[in-house]
Amino acid sequence: MGLSAVRTGRLCDEVVAQFEELIESGEWPLGSKIPPEPELVAALGVGRNTVREAVRALEHTGLLEPRRGDGTYVRATSGLRAAILRRARRSTVLDVLAVRMSLERDAAATAAVRRTDADITAIRTAAAARRASCDGGDRAAFVAADLAFHHAVIAATGNPVLIDLYTGLTDALQHTVATVDELDDDPAAFPGHDELAAAVIAGDPVAARTAAESYLDAARRLVEGSR
Repeated sequence: MGLSAVRTGRLCDEVVAQFEELIESGEWPLGSKIPPEPELVAALGVGRNTVREAVRALEHTGLLEPRRGDGTYVRATSGLRAAILRRARRSTVLDVLAVRMSLERDAAATAAVRRTDADITAIRTAAAARRASCDGGDRAAFVAADLAFHHAVIAATGNPVLIDLYTGLTDALQHTVATVDELDDDPAAFPGHDELAAAVIAGDPVAARTAAESYLDAARRLVEGSR
Protein backbone atom coordinates (compact mmCIF):
# COMPACT_ATOMS: atom_id res chain seq x y z
CA MET A 1 0.00 0.00 0.00
CA GLY A 2 2.56 2.61 1.12
CA LEU A 3 1.82 6.19 2.02
CA SER A 4 0.16 8.77 -0.21
CA ALA A 5 -0.20 12.53 -0.07
CA VAL A 6 -3.23 13.54 1.96
CA ARG A 7 -5.96 15.99 1.11
CA THR A 8 -6.52 19.28 2.87
CA GLY A 9 -9.02 19.36 5.71
CA ARG A 10 -8.71 17.09 8.71
CA LEU A 11 -5.13 16.18 7.90
CA CYS A 12 -4.36 14.42 11.16
CA ASP A 13 -7.39 12.14 10.88
CA GLU A 14 -6.37 11.05 7.39
CA VAL A 15 -2.78 10.44 8.46
CA VAL A 16 -4.00 8.38 11.42
CA ALA A 17 -6.21 6.35 9.07
CA GLN A 18 -3.27 5.63 6.76
CA PHE A 19 -1.06 4.61 9.66
CA GLU A 20 -3.78 2.31 11.01
CA GLU A 21 -4.16 0.67 7.60
CA LEU A 22 -0.41 0.08 7.34
CA ILE A 23 -0.42 -1.51 10.79
CA GLU A 24 -3.52 -3.66 10.31
CA SER A 25 -2.42 -4.85 6.87
CA GLY A 26 0.96 -5.93 8.23
CA GLU A 27 2.95 -3.54 6.06
CA TRP A 28 4.14 -2.13 9.37
CA PRO A 29 4.47 -5.46 11.25
CA LEU A 30 4.04 -5.95 14.98
CA GLY A 31 7.29 -5.04 16.72
CA SER A 32 8.72 -3.14 13.77
CA LYS A 33 10.02 0.43 13.85
CA ILE A 34 8.00 2.86 11.75
CA PRO A 35 9.80 5.14 9.26
CA PRO A 36 11.48 8.26 10.69
CA GLU A 37 9.55 11.50 10.83
CA PRO A 38 11.26 13.21 7.82
CA GLU A 39 10.40 10.24 5.63
CA LEU A 40 6.77 10.29 6.74
CA VAL A 41 6.52 14.04 6.17
CA ALA A 42 7.89 13.69 2.65
CA ALA A 43 5.64 10.76 1.73
CA LEU A 44 2.47 12.34 3.10
CA GLY A 45 3.08 15.91 2.00
CA VAL A 46 2.10 17.35 5.38
CA GLY A 47 3.89 19.25 8.12
CA ARG A 48 5.89 17.76 10.96
CA ASN A 49 3.25 18.80 13.49
CA THR A 50 0.56 16.81 11.67
CA VAL A 51 2.73 13.68 11.63
CA ARG A 52 3.63 14.13 15.29
CA GLU A 53 -0.03 14.60 16.24
CA ALA A 54 -1.01 11.42 14.37
CA VAL A 55 1.80 9.42 15.97
CA ARG A 56 0.84 10.70 19.44
CA ALA A 57 -2.80 9.75 18.81
CA LEU A 58 -1.78 6.16 18.00
CA GLU A 59 0.59 6.09 20.97
CA HIS A 60 -2.37 7.05 23.15
CA THR A 61 -4.50 4.20 21.77
CA GLY A 62 -1.63 1.76 22.29
CA LEU A 63 -0.92 0.92 18.66
CA LEU A 64 2.46 2.67 18.69
CA GLU A 65 5.13 2.84 21.37
CA PRO A 66 7.90 5.48 21.53
CA ARG A 67 11.34 4.33 22.63
CA ARG A 68 13.56 7.16 23.75
CA GLY A 69 16.60 7.56 21.56
CA ASP A 70 15.51 4.77 19.22
CA GLY A 71 12.26 5.56 17.45
CA THR A 72 8.61 4.54 17.43
CA TYR A 73 7.53 0.89 17.23
CA VAL A 74 4.31 -0.95 16.42
CA ARG A 75 2.99 -2.13 19.78
CA ALA A 76 -0.33 -3.68 18.70
CA THR A 77 -2.00 -4.35 15.37
CA SER A 78 -5.55 -3.39 16.32
CA GLY A 79 -7.38 -1.24 18.81
CA LEU A 80 -8.77 -4.38 20.43
CA ARG A 81 -5.31 -5.80 21.02
CA ALA A 82 -4.08 -2.49 22.38
CA ALA A 83 -6.98 -2.23 24.85
CA ILE A 84 -6.42 -5.79 26.09
CA LEU A 85 -2.71 -5.13 26.43
CA ARG A 86 -3.31 -2.06 28.59
CA ARG A 87 -5.68 -3.94 30.89
CA ALA A 88 -3.55 -7.07 31.12
CA ARG A 89 -0.59 -5.03 32.38
CA ARG A 90 -2.53 -4.42 35.60
CA SER A 91 -3.55 -8.05 36.15
CA THR A 92 -2.14 -10.68 38.51
CA VAL A 93 -0.76 -14.03 37.38
CA LEU A 94 -3.79 -15.82 38.82
CA ASP A 95 -6.14 -13.42 37.01
CA VAL A 96 -4.41 -14.18 33.72
CA LEU A 97 -4.48 -17.94 34.39
CA ALA A 98 -8.23 -17.71 35.04
CA VAL A 99 -8.73 -15.95 31.71
CA ARG A 100 -6.51 -18.49 29.98
CA MET A 101 -8.65 -21.29 31.43
CA SER A 102 -11.76 -19.69 29.98
CA LEU A 103 -10.19 -19.15 26.57
CA GLU A 104 -7.88 -22.12 26.10
CA ARG A 105 -10.18 -24.98 27.10
CA ASP A 106 -12.71 -24.16 24.40
CA ALA A 107 -9.99 -23.05 21.99
CA ALA A 108 -8.27 -26.42 22.33
CA ALA A 109 -11.50 -28.26 21.53
CA THR A 110 -12.24 -25.97 18.58
CA ALA A 111 -8.69 -26.34 17.25
CA ALA A 112 -9.11 -30.12 17.28
CA VAL A 113 -12.18 -29.79 15.08
CA ARG A 114 -11.01 -27.04 12.73
CA ARG A 115 -7.25 -27.60 12.38
CA THR A 116 -5.89 -27.75 8.85
CA ASP A 117 -2.87 -29.62 7.52
CA ALA A 118 -0.89 -26.39 7.86
CA ASP A 119 -2.01 -26.04 11.47
CA ILE A 120 -0.97 -29.62 12.23
CA THR A 121 2.49 -28.92 10.84
CA ALA A 122 2.77 -25.70 12.86
CA ILE A 123 1.65 -27.39 16.09
CA ARG A 124 4.04 -30.32 15.60
CA THR A 125 6.91 -27.92 14.96
CA ALA A 126 6.03 -25.72 17.94
CA ALA A 127 5.60 -28.69 20.28
CA ALA A 128 8.98 -30.10 19.25
CA ALA A 129 10.64 -26.71 19.77
CA ARG A 130 9.05 -26.43 23.20
CA ARG A 131 10.31 -29.87 24.21
CA ALA A 132 13.81 -29.05 22.98
CA SER A 133 13.85 -25.77 24.90
CA CYS A 134 13.02 -27.53 28.19
CA ASP A 135 16.52 -28.96 28.41
CA GLY A 136 18.38 -25.96 27.06
CA GLY A 137 18.72 -24.04 30.31
CA ASP A 138 17.71 -20.80 28.62
CA ARG A 139 14.58 -19.52 30.39
CA ALA A 140 13.86 -16.81 27.84
CA ALA A 141 14.06 -19.35 25.00
CA PHE A 142 11.71 -21.70 26.86
CA VAL A 143 9.16 -18.94 27.51
CA ALA A 144 9.25 -17.94 23.83
CA ALA A 145 8.85 -21.57 22.70
CA ASP A 146 5.98 -22.18 25.11
CA LEU A 147 4.13 -19.09 23.91
CA ALA A 148 4.72 -20.05 20.27
CA PHE A 149 3.15 -23.44 20.94
CA HIS A 150 0.03 -21.94 22.53
CA HIS A 151 -0.31 -19.39 19.75
CA ALA A 152 -0.13 -22.22 17.21
CA VAL A 153 -3.05 -23.95 18.93
CA ILE A 154 -5.06 -20.73 19.09
CA ALA A 155 -4.35 -20.05 15.41
CA ALA A 156 -5.75 -23.50 14.57
CA THR A 157 -9.19 -22.35 15.74
CA GLY A 158 -9.40 -20.13 12.68
CA ASN A 159 -11.26 -17.55 14.78
CA PRO A 160 -9.80 -14.07 14.12
CA VAL A 161 -11.48 -12.50 17.17
CA LEU A 162 -10.05 -15.15 19.49
CA ILE A 163 -6.64 -14.81 17.84
CA ASP A 164 -6.75 -11.03 18.41
CA LEU A 165 -7.82 -11.48 22.03
CA TYR A 166 -5.03 -13.96 22.69
CA THR A 167 -2.40 -11.89 20.93
CA GLY A 168 -3.45 -8.89 23.02
CA LEU A 169 -2.59 -10.92 26.10
CA THR A 170 0.94 -11.73 24.90
CA ASP A 171 2.80 -9.62 27.47
CA ALA A 172 0.67 -10.96 30.31
CA LEU A 173 1.07 -14.51 28.99
CA GLN A 174 4.83 -14.09 28.84
CA HIS A 175 4.94 -12.92 32.45
CA THR A 176 2.69 -15.79 33.52
CA VAL A 177 4.75 -18.45 31.74
CA ALA A 178 7.99 -17.01 33.16
CA THR A 179 6.53 -16.99 36.69
CA VAL A 180 5.35 -20.60 36.45
CA ASP A 181 8.69 -21.65 34.94
CA GLU A 182 10.55 -20.15 37.90
CA LEU A 183 8.38 -22.15 40.30
CA ASP A 184 8.64 -25.42 38.36
CA ASP A 185 11.73 -27.57 38.89
CA ASP A 186 11.13 -29.73 35.82
CA PRO A 187 9.37 -27.99 32.90
CA ALA A 188 9.86 -31.09 30.75
CA ALA A 189 7.53 -33.00 33.07
CA PHE A 190 4.87 -30.27 33.18
CA PRO A 191 1.60 -31.96 32.18
CA GLY A 192 -0.68 -31.36 29.27
CA HIS A 193 1.34 -29.85 26.46
CA ASP A 194 2.32 -32.95 24.51
CA GLU A 195 -1.13 -34.35 25.22
CA LEU A 196 -2.71 -31.18 23.83
CA ALA A 197 -0.65 -31.34 20.66
CA ALA A 198 -1.53 -35.01 20.16
CA ALA A 199 -5.23 -34.43 20.76
CA VAL A 200 -5.50 -31.48 18.36
CA ILE A 201 -3.57 -33.37 15.69
CA ALA A 202 -5.79 -36.43 16.19
CA GLY A 203 -8.93 -34.31 15.98
CA ASP A 204 -10.12 -35.23 19.49
CA PRO A 205 -11.84 -32.17 21.05
CA VAL A 206 -12.58 -33.86 24.40
CA ALA A 207 -8.97 -34.91 24.93
CA ALA A 208 -7.76 -31.49 23.80
CA ARG A 209 -9.97 -29.72 26.32
CA THR A 210 -8.83 -32.09 29.10
CA ALA A 211 -5.17 -31.49 28.22
CA ALA A 212 -5.62 -27.72 28.39
CA GLU A 213 -7.29 -28.03 31.77
CA SER A 214 -4.42 -30.18 33.06
CA TYR A 215 -1.62 -27.72 32.34
CA LEU A 216 -3.61 -24.69 33.48
CA ASP A 217 -4.64 -26.42 36.73
CA ALA A 218 -1.03 -27.39 37.35
CA ALA A 219 0.11 -23.80 36.77
CA ARG A 220 -2.56 -22.43 39.10
CA ARG A 221 -1.53 -24.85 41.87
CA LEU A 222 2.10 -23.84 41.56
CA VAL A 223 1.28 -20.15 41.82
CA GLU A 224 -1.15 -20.60 44.70
CA GLY A 225 1.37 -22.79 46.55
CA SER A 226 4.01 -20.05 46.34
CA ARG A 227 1.86 -17.38 48.00
